[in-house]
Formats: sequence, C-alpha cells, structure tokens
Amino acid sequence: MTVIETAPPVASQRSSRAWRKLRANRGALVGLCIILFFGILALAAPVLPVPDPAATDWSAIRKAPSAAHWLGTDDLGRDILSRMIWGAQASLMAGVFSVAIAVVIGVPFGLVAGYFGGWVDQVVSRVTEALLAMPFLITAIALAAFLGPSLTNAMVAIGLSAMPIFVRLTRGQVLAVKTEDYVEGARSIGLGHVDIMVRYILPNAFAPIIVQATLTTATAIIAEASLSFLGLGQQPPAPSWGSMLNIAKNFLSQAPWMATWPGIAIFLVVIGFNLLGDGLRDALDPREA
Repeated sequence: MTVIETAPPVASQRSSRAWRKLRANRGALVGLCIILFFGILALAAPVLPVPDPAATDWSAIRKAPSAAHWLGTDDLGRDILSRMIWGAQASLMAGVFSVAIAVVIGVPFGLVAGYFGGWVDQVVSRVTEALLAMPFLITAIALAAFLGPSLTNAMVAIGLSAMPIFVRLTRGQVLAVKTEDYVEGARSIGLGHVDIMVRYILPNAFAPIIVQATLTTATAIIAEASLSFLGLGQQPPAPSWGSMLNIAKNFLSQAPWMATWPGIAIFLVVIGFNLLGDGLRDALDPREA
C-alpha cells in the first residue's frame, strides 16, 4: 500500500524535472515558438484584416509581392498571404486530429495487448505487423482515395495509417511497466484490470507516446500536403498549402512565389514539431539526469 501511495509524488517530480529540462533546450523552445506562431495565425484567421482567401481579382493575376499583396497573388488573383493564413488551419488541423485518431485507436489496442498477452497479444501484434509492412504514405493515399477527396477523409486516412505505430509503441512500454513493483502492489490489494491499466500502467508508459505523437504530427502535416497536392485532401477553393503547391507547379518560371511561401511554411512547421519532439524525448528520458 505504501508503494502505491508514493507513486504520484514521484511522477510529479519527474514532470517538474522534465519541464526544467525542456525550458533549457533551445531547439525545443524554437520549435515551440514556431508551432505557436502558426497556431495563433490559424486561430486568428477569421479576425485578421486579410482579404477573402477565395476572392478572385482578374486584374491582379500572378502579381509579385507588393504593398497591396505582401506575398503576391496566384493564378486567379487571390491573395497568397490570406490563403497561407487560412491554409494553416487545414495543415495544423490535419496534423493534430489525424494523430489524435491514431492515439485514441492505437493506444488502447497496444495497452490491452501488452497487459494481457497470450492470444490477444498475438492477434494484435500480427495485424499490426501486417499494417506496418505497408508504406505509411501509400496506405494513406489508398485510404483517402477509397473514402473520397476531402480534408476530413484525409485526416481519417492519415490517422488510420499512423495507428500501428502507436499500437507497437504502447505494447512495448506496457510490457516494460507491468512488471514494476507498484503494479504488483496494485494487484495484491485486489484492484481490477481496468484500474491497474488506467491508473498505474498507462501514466507511466505515456511519455514515449507523447514524444511519438509530436514527431508523427510533423509526418501527418507532410502527408496532408501530399494528399492535397494529389487532389485527395482539402478541396478548392478552400485553401491548403498542399493544394497551393499543386497549382504553383504549373507556374514555377512565371510566378515562383506561388510555390515558395507554402513550401517554406510546410518546412518551418515540420521543423518546429521535430525540434519540439526531440526536446521532449530528451526531457522525458528517465535515464537523463
């Protein structure tokens, strides 16, 4: 009983130490600032003083950046800055929600497989291995094509494609945690399987899942841009960085700015999530002092 009651303070101390280490990591802070910048832009898009991203201006087709249009215009005279800001909503939402789908579905399967073992573990592991044998992006494209072109279906396709990663990761963490003394103590006082898994195993196995979710968000953003580039994601005239690149590929010599800005935005956001993920990995590593 004493062992179980002393577990929460230890977890609190670990969280405090991890936060201090994260604040000391300049790369992670840079990544966090990049993510916050684009996140604030996406959330503030409806109130920012920018033109309608779908409004066309036939007198300003493919205009270079100027005082009237800071990032230039596209092939229909639409303001690229406005489309960039509104397109951030699609990209960030696709990254966050698709990873949320993968975590919500994958973590429970991995938790149950690792905890119970036996035939449950065998079935879940074999299905997971079969799914992992297929390339992530190819699976996402196939699912998106099957479900139909839309941002929602793209998020579902990306989430289901990323799910096996979290099943495998969670299973491995549970196998390591379930043999700890505090778990055995919880069993000895008669707690049920659900209580043990939710209260004692999952919280102590969640740090690597958080790191993986952060890194997978970057992959999901690239996947959403790829699906939109192929016409399987956000549908015109709604803006998306991937669809903007799809249009821009036809005007690289006449209007290179059409491809430059969405390409830079995707690069920065992906770098931001990777830097933050690397920082979280170092901060949450129990082997680091």
